[in-house]
Amino acid sequence: MQTGHLPVVITDRAREEVVNILNNKNIPKGYGLRIGVRGGGCAGVSYVIGFDKPKNTDDVFSAGHFEVLIEKRNLMYLLGLKVDFVDSDTERGFLFTNPAEEV
Repeated sequence: MQTGHLPVVITDRAREEVVNILNNKNIPKGYGLRIGVRGGGCAGVSYVIGFDKPKNTDDVFSAGHFEVLIEKRNLMYLLGLKVDFVDSDTERGFLFTNPAEEV
């Protein structure tokens, strides 16, 4: 397990939803929350989130009640990323905010 600081910010709402999913959606033991990127090029990157087993190519961080898995080659794209969860009349899901993209 990585001993350093979690490189992403996970809000309390997002943490609660992850724990809720882990407790109620039959996620197998030993799985962690994978945060990653997909794509690139002129459209930029898309953020992805899901549950997965740790791999040899991952950095694994503790987020309290669960582990966060980040593939080493994706780490530089995720530094400072804020992961939130919204549940309103118009939208429900995880929301990603990258401070570098807000400029």
